[in-house]
Amino acid sequence: MMVRTMAVRKTKKMTAVEDRFSQPLEKMLPEMVTEQGLTATAERLGVSKATLGYWLLKLGIHVRRVALAPGETMEVKRVG
Repeated sequence: MMVRTMAVRKTKKMTAVEDRFSQPLEKMLPEMVTEQGLTATAERLGVSKATLGYWLLKLGIHVRRVALAPGETMEVKRVG
């Protein structure tokens, strides 16, 4: 199966954040949101939660919430 990615037109604010952190949002956001959550990520990037949500939607980054019982673990695998 071939996965196609569309070129996303980034706003000036998006490119400014990428420049400040020296990495693309597509790589940075999943890691930050996973480790820090939406609120802390938005604060760290200097944007509102609404803006962060829009960026995630625009970039095709899906956020899922998972609850684990004590002693349970979860593994995330990247395809491709």
